[in-house]
This record gives sequence, C-alpha cells and structure tokens, in this order.
Amino acid sequence: MSELLLPFQYPFMLNAFWIALIVAPPTALLSCFLVLKGWALMGDAVSHAILPGVVLAYILGLPLILGAFVAGMTCALLTGYLAENSRVKQDTVMGVVFSGMFAVGLILFVAFPSDAHLDHILFGNMLGIRANDLWTAGLISVVVSVILSTKWRDFLLHAFDPAQARASGLRVNWLHYGLLTILSLTVVATLSAVGLILAVALLVTPGAIAFLLVRSFGRMLFVAVGVCLVSMVGGVYASFYLDSAPGPTIVLVLTALFIVAFSRRMILNRNAQSGQAAG
Repeated sequence: MSELLLPFQYPFMLNAFWIALIVAPPTALLSCFLVLKGWALMGDAVSHAILPGVVLAYILGLPLILGAFVAGMTCALLTGYLAENSRVKQDTVMGVVFSGMFAVGLILFVAFPSDAHLDHILFGNMLGIRANDLWTAGLISVVVSVILSTKWRDFLLHAFDPAQARASGLRVNWLHYGLLTILSLTVVATLSAVGLILAVALLVTPGAIAFLLVRSFGRMLFVAVGVCLVSMVGGVYASFYLDSAPGPTIVLVLTALFIVAFSRRMILNRNAQSGQAAG
C-alpha cells in the first residue's frame, strides 16, 4: 500500500497533481465548444503563436504570462480579421498565422539567448511547478470555468447558428471574441503544465471523447471534465512509475481513451445497422 502512495510523498509530485486538477476543468469545458465549432486548429494556432510573446516578455523583463496572453490574442484576432476580409478560408489563415508567429518566436529565442529552457516552454515542466504557477493557473481556471458553466447555452447557440443567436438578441461579436479571449487565457494556464505543443491535446481530445460517448451537450460537458481529470491525474501518477514526462504521458492516456470511445461508437453503429437489416 505504501508503494502505491509513494508519488504523494514528494512535494514536486503533489504540485504536479495540483496543476493537473486545476487545468483539467477549463480545458475540458473549452474543448467541447472547440469541437462543436470546428475550432480545433484554432487551439493549435494560439498555443504555437504564444512563443514570440513569451520570448519578448523575457527580453523586456515582463511577466511571461502577460507576453503569452498578448501573443495569443494577437494570433486569434489577426486570424479572424484575415478570414473575414479575404477569400482565404479560416483554417488556411490559421496555418499561415501560427506558423509565422512560431517561426518568429524561434528566431527571437536564438537571437536573444536566455536561461529559459525551450523544451520547458514547448513541452511544459509539470515537475517544476511552483506556488505562483498554481495560483496563476487556479485564478484563470476559476474565471474560465465560471464563464463557460454559466453562459454555455449562449456559446452553444452561437456555435451552431450565429444568425439565430443574433436574432435572439445575443451579442454575437462579444461571444465570438469572448471565446477567443477564453481560449488564450486557457492556453496560458496550461503553459507551465504541458507546454505549448501538447496544450492542443487538452483543448481537443476531452471534447472529442465526450462527443463520441453522449448525445446531449450538457452531459458532454460533464463527461469531458471527468475524462480530462482522470487522464491528467492518471497520467501524472503513471509517469512516476514509468519514469516518463508527465505531459506526454497524459496525452497518451487521452489518446487511448479516444480510441476506446471510437471503438465503442463503431460497435454500437454496427449493431444498430445489423438490427435494422434484421428488422
């Protein structure tokens, strides 16, 4: 029994568990909206585009979280502006913007050497979480979770039918740019946990798994949060015994659960088709 509780005896592991519990709810809730709205690539774009903001903040002596948020919002707003004012589709615009900003970040990182580790920025450093990281992520998590939990019906209507949302008296622009702001804040919260590159897994996979398992959006939110909590805590716990990095281990757990959910859906569909053929 003591062997099973061994990870909880180390302060660095306790901080990793805490950041997992803090980050899971907002990323899971947001992933449901990104999946339904078809914004999976937007999460990837914002997570990559944060790099130049982080590097510039370090050069100027500003808080890294400030640079990350400004860069994320710049990417989101620039993508929306270019998509609305050009013939190029939004997914193409996102690819151009985030790859360009990511390249700028890499050039700045090489041009201005620092003691910041690039692999920690890209892949996170859950075992090096500090108290201020927990407080920052916790504050963002509470704000994002409260907004999405209380306004989910408005965001849902906007995701499915913006015209109906406008006719219903909702402020469509506020919902659109509000969701982009929430996305940028959530990516900032995950920065110290899983880094820029792996953050997209937390912003997509929980919602995709829940979408395969349930039919109503309200239940989808609950299932996504549960899946993300189990995956993050389980991934951190397994990484201790596997001697692996917690971030990638969490993503592997999420991927395995997605495969299980997809297989279950395929079996159910096949059984339903067999029943209809027999009838």
